[in-house]
Formats: sequence, structure tokens, C-alpha cells
Amino acid sequence: MAVAKKFDLNIEKVLEDWEIYHAIREIIANALDEQIITNTKDIEISHNWRGSWHIRDFGRGLRYKHLTQNENEEKLKNPHLIGKFGVGLKDALATFNRRGIDLFIKSAHGDITLDKTQKYGFEDIETLHAYLHPPSDPEFIGTEFVLRGCSEEDIKRAKELFLKFTREKVLESTQFGEVLERKGRTANVYINGVKLAEEENFLFSYNITSLTSAIKKALNRERTNVGRVAYSERVKSILLDCKDHAIANILVDNLKGFEEGTISDELRWADIYTHAIRILSSREKTVFFTANDLQERPDMYSKARDGGYSVITVPETIREKIKDLSDFKGEPILELDKFKEEWNSSFEFKFVDSGNLDLNEKKVFSYTDKLFKIIGGRPPNVKEVKISETMLMNNATFREADGLWQPSSGQIIIKRSKLRSVSEYAGVLIHEAAHALGFTSDVSVEFEEELTRLLGIIASKILLS
Repeated sequence: MAVAKKFDLNIEKVLEDWEIYHAIREIIANALDEQIITNTKDIEISHNWRGSWHIRDFGRGLRYKHLTQNENEEKLKNPHLIGKFGVGLKDALATFNRRGIDLFIKSAHGDITLDKTQKYGFEDIETLHAYLHPPSDPEFIGTEFVLRGCSEEDIKRAKELFLKFTREKVLESTQFGEVLERKGRTANVYINGVKLAEEENFLFSYNITSLTSAIKKALNRERTNVGRVAYSERVKSILLDCKDHAIANILVDNLKGFEEGTISDELRWADIYTHAIRILSSREKTVFFTANDLQERPDMYSKARDGGYSVITVPETIREKIKDLSDFKGEPILELDKFKEEWNSSFEFKFVDSGNLDLNEKKVFSYTDKLFKIIGGRPPNVKEVKISETMLMNNATFREADGLWQPSSGQIIIKRSKLRSVSEYAGVLIHEAAHALGFTSDVSVEFEEELTRLLGIIASKILLS
């Protein structure tokens, strides 16, 4: 009978926080990696009548040298594999020993058992050793780990750490990873199919398949307590690369919950929020107002709703980001400024014939020529004064203008509501006459000078009459 060879596993520090299921995770991860590398059939996890659990792959078979490696170059070079650290397997063996789990490893290259014995050269120190026995089945295909003493709950908890077994539905695949349908109370973040973190307020679960340097750096030996900062950029990349309507629909529906404070954490990232806005704007007639816009411009809100637009509330910071953006159809995204421009461009005056004015309005309107006479006569370029029920938006105030001078048609247009009194009508008429005389816009020096000149004429006539 051949004598078993033993070798020291040289485990310097035992991971005290690891439970049995953490160690089982490493065994499953190695089996799945071998399945991918060798393109062999699915791994098997089974339970026999003796109470042992069996985890088996159908690859090349474990060799004792695999227990001496700190890092596996083959795994490091393959971006699709789960394992990063060769020490993961040794950590698992140490955890099994510390937790009282009997382990037997079977492959065509030999059978392996574990035991503690004196460290070579240090008789007072006992360390964990692996014992390599001749193979019980030289024709055996793959590697089988036989565990005695672990529970069904241990196996269940370990399997829950793998996307392969949780079977979360893939909603969309991108070059950076997959968006998964969230199941249960928390969302999960996976790295190549192994759970890395849980997120209570994520809208989706994610499987990251393209690792960033931040993720690689954060993948510690324990593979636990990896913070969001490590994977948030890659999650953003996955979402921004999505093109399917299913993802867009969910993002957009969640976006509409901003006002109630129910949006997910992904939508709190400006890039994703903006992306969702572009999707929504491409699909629906939508206007994006800030809370301040709604408070100060309820008239614009009414105009938007009356025009068949959905009104979505956004933060001020997001409004600044979308002001010059286009949606995915190339159309401008409508925030308050853009909506006003669009409303003005499609605007049509509702002119009122003087014969349809009421008695008071007719009386006020009849003072038109007298008012012109006060300021020196009707400006030669003013062909007519017209009354309209509706008016364009004032560029400065975003409210309907009281009056408007249109040089192209030679018309002064005044809002009908200004005919309520002579003073209101006179003020607007003289204001627009100043534009006609000075060919200037509001808040310009030239306009101020022209208006001042007209006021001086009016005052002098009153004083000298």
C-alpha cells in the first residue's frame, strides 16, 4: 500500500469570519471556472444516503500543485472566470477544518484528505496539511469534493451566492454586463455570476462581466464588504448601454416618482437620470419643470397639460444638464425655456374684431388715436393696432406679453384684457409705440431713452394744457 504524501498548506492567517457556506462557495466557484475553461457539462451538487454532500465538475481534475498556488495565472487571464485568488481554495480547506467538516477530494491525479500535523522544523507548531493518496479511480473524470458534516442550509446559502442557481431573469445583456430582474427585498450585484453585494434601493440586479480596475482592486481575499464605490461606475455603464424597451420602461416609470421621493438609487445618479429623461422625451410628449418652475409658473404648467404634455418634476441640477440636450430622436428636451420657445413658435393669435368688443372695451379702444396724438401722432411705421385674446410669451418674464410690436407687419398687438381701463391700455400702447419709434427691444438703453422722451411729451402736454 502506497504511503500518502503530505505537504503543508502554509496558511498564515485563517479567515475567522468565514462560515461553512463561504467555504462551499469557493468550491462551487472553482468547479464553475473549470466548467468554463474546459467547456464541459454542468457541475453537479448532490446529497447521498450517508449524509455527504458532493460537488463535482467534469474538467481536468485537481492536482496537488493547485493547493500551493497563491494566484492562478490561467484564471487571472480569463475575464469570464469567477475566481481571482488561488488562495480561495486553501481558505476554504482551512475553514472546513476549523468548522469540523470532513473533506475528501477525488480526482484521477490522486485523492486528498486534510489533517493537522507538526510544521516541518517547528515541532511545537501544528499546521494544516494536505495528504495526497494514490487515486482510488485513475479513470475518474473531473474533480469531486465530498463534504461530511455540513447541512442542507449551508449548501443552500452557498448556492444563493451564484446567479446560476438564483436564476434571476436577464432583462438585457450589454458589453459591460447584464441587467437582471430584481427578486425579493434586495437587489444583488454579481461579478461573473458570483454575488458581490446586496442593494436595498436598486431598481435592478446586475451581473458585471467586464471588470474595472476599481473592482479588481476592491476584490479582497474575503470577497466581502465591497463598497458601492467599487462597482457603481460599471453599473452606470451597463444601464447607459441598454437599448431594450423593457429597461427603458422601468426606468421611465421610476423616474416619474421623483416628486414623491420614490425613485431608486440608480436614478439618483445624474448620468442615469439624464439617460432616462432622454428615453422618456423620445417616447412621450414631456416637459421637465423644477419645483420652483411649478410654483412660479402655474400658467405654463396649465399650458403644458392642456397641450397634452406630461409634466415631470426634476431637480435644478438636472435641469441645467438637460437644457442643451436632445432626445434619442434628435429633438430638443423640453424644460421651461425650450417649452416656451416651442409654444411661441406654434402660437397663433386669436384676434378680436372691434365690432365684437363689449361696450367698455370699445370705449377704451376708441382712445387709440387720441393717445397717439398725445405723443406726437401715430408712428409712421404703425399700420394698425389689433386686439388679441392670446399673446406670445415675453422673453424676459416667461408670461404672456401685454403687448407686442411686430415690425414685419407694422402691427401693434395688445392683449384684450388690457382694455379693462384706459390707464392699462394707454400704458401698453405707448410702451409698444416706443418700440416702433426706436426699433429697439425691452431693457435696452435706446428703448429706455425713447420711452423717457414720450413720457416727457405726455407730461409737458398735461402741464401746459
